[in-house]
Amino acid sequence: MTDPQLEPMPDDWERALAVVAHPDDLEYGCSAAVAGWTDAGKDVTYLLASRGEAGIDTIAPVECGPLREREQRASAAVVGVSAVEFLGHRDGVIEYGPALRRDIAAAIRRHRPELVITLNHRDTWGPVVGGWWSTPDHRAVGRATLDAAGDAGNRWIFPELLTEQGLQPWNGVRWVAVAGSSTPTHAVDATPGLERSVRSLMEHHTYLEVLTDKDPEDYCREFLTGNVRQLAPRFGGLPAVGFELFPRQ
Repeated sequence: MTDPQLEPMPDDWERALAVVAHPDDLEYGCSAAVAGWTDAGKDVTYLLASRGEAGIDTIAPVECGPLREREQRASAAVVGVSAVEFLGHRDGVIEYGPALRRDIAAAIRRHRPELVITLNHRDTWGPVVGGWWSTPDHRAVGRATLDAAGDAGNRWIFPELLTEQGLQPWNGVRWVAVAGSSTPTHAVDATPGLERSVRSLMEHHTYLEVLTDKDPEDYCREFLTGNVRQLAPRFGGLPAVGFELFPRQ
């Protein structure tokens, strides 16, 4: 059975908020799409639950966190994103629950996006059956983001966001787009942003040094090019960044 063709992502929006667990998650997931969006004048903000401080075995978290934060900001700048925020949840043990939902809902109220982007929230990467087990952080942040898109618009969920922080409810999220899904429904042409996505991932110098023995540029180019080519047959032959799109309105 042939997989269905992917629909183009909606483009009638102005602001997006991308919510992930760690530095480099967006660079592995969808930065080619982000580059194209910022080229078109759209405003994209990055929100990271942690600083990725537990991600490098040879560097203690107290040193690793600030280092990875700097690399994330440099990486975001390559694709036209200047606003990068960190929630400060502890890397590796991020918990799904009200505290995480509240923090993400607060960010949605602050930034008022029409499009919210997150990373695969399911148990596995790759095929639905036989894929690789995902990490607790990815599952927690993806699920909390999907829920927080609704929380942000309900004044009676986390009322302290209004009474203590002055954040008015925002019910303007029209879609939540999940990158890295094994069941994408929509896609963005990766061609205009592909080179910048490679350079963006390369900004994570320290992480790449311990991740692979390959030349960093070769590694980044091979990984990202391979990913976007996989979806080309389902998107008119164009290399594509896929998303599973959940409409909210």
